[in-house]
Amino acid sequence: MLIGRDLGTAAQLNLALFCDDEGNSVRITVLGALQGVAGGLAAEVVVDTPFVAGRVNLSLWRSRLTSWGEALDRLEAGEDIAWLHVQRGPSIFIHLSSERDCPEVVVEDDLASMVTVRVPIGLPADWIATHRRLLGAVLRAWDDHLSPK
Repeated sequence: MLIGRDLGTAAQLNLALFCDDEGNSVRITVLGALQGVAGGLAAEVVVDTPFVAGRVNLSLWRSRLTSWGEALDRLEAGEDIAWLHVQRGPSIFIHLSSERDCPEVVVEDDLASMVTVRVPIGLPADWIATHRRLLGAVLRAWDDHLSPK
């Protein structure tokens, strides 16, 4: 499903990586150019915990990457976020505090599998800055490919 890109350079960039010492992780990885869709990127959301593991495909465009940056701004301001909610494909929710006294990442795939997974993850203090760097790396690597909007 990848086209038009040297897979050794820009593919396989993490857009998000939430993980802790308990073995819980949620990762969003850009896989490469989205076949048949100009300006789109193929990505996947991967959940891996000692209890459950799964993955779901995700399509990204510049507008979705911009909205991820805006979501990081809201998180930094202390707000919970819903990213890609009410759009085609999976949704990502981040609750800054949960029943387990740590952030919780929720992956909801209402369209295909109709499964929701909640993953409590103890995150380091600089996790938002780290995610801004990941977003910047994806934008730099794929800027020429992404559609203008």
